[in-house]
Amino acid sequence: MIAKLASAAIGVAVVGVLSASSWSPRELTRTNRVLAASVSTGEVNTSREVRTTRQDVAVRYVTTGNGSKARYRVRERLLGRELDNDAVGETSAITGSIALDKSGAVVRGASGFDVNMTALTSDETRRNSYVRTRLLVTDSFPTTKLAVTGVRGLPSPLPVNGRVQFQLLGDLTVKGVTRPTTWNVTATVAGDQLTGTAATAFTFEQFQLTQPKVRIVLSVNDTIRLEYDFTMKKQAP
Repeated sequence: MIAKLASAAIGVAVVGVLSASSWSPRELTRTNRVLAASVSTGEVNTSREVRTTRQDVAVRYVTTGNGSKARYRVRERLLGRELDNDAVGETSAITGSIALDKSGAVVRGASGFDVNMTALTSDETRRNSYVRTRLLVTDSFPTTKLAVTGVRGLPSPLPVNGRVQFQLLGDLTVKGVTRPTTWNVTATVAGDQLTGTAATAFTFEQFQLTQPKVRIVLSVNDTIRLEYDFTMKKQAP
């Protein structure tokens, strides 16, 4: 896990160097400049996407750098093994934030996550090499991004303490291909801290990925599951 708390499909620093996040407060400043330019030319779009200003943000949670992990899971069968098992790779190199307005709707320009894919590791060195060099081509596509676009079932306002379940909607970009994703989220609010898990699934084909075909791997399931264990902290808008 780690498409709303995302997504992502879909994570990011313990290993590697984090890329600068696109979801920082600077993004809001740039959006304001674009809006100002639109006003001067008379080309104002009054949609929620354009009206993403600092004043829109009522609540904002940001990743803390601790306690967060994004991982993939793919069912596979290896040569010499009688039973199927999950191929699992994960990374802690995740940055991002979730911003909500007063109505509890997502502020799009301030909500999203970046995952450093070069930091992905599993229990197999050969798998790590294959995923980085052939499947995801991380030299060319080092970052997977989740642009959060909405939420379903999120209570507003959020409770000060307690457990919440909802769906996060987001445009996940993997290896340069962007698709909408839906993430099932279970989270716990404890004062200013938000912790929990988010999960989604998709097929190799949906993101134009090729299923691995190597001698040691007898079969690979067509479904990729993404999971995101997150720890976020409430921050002043």
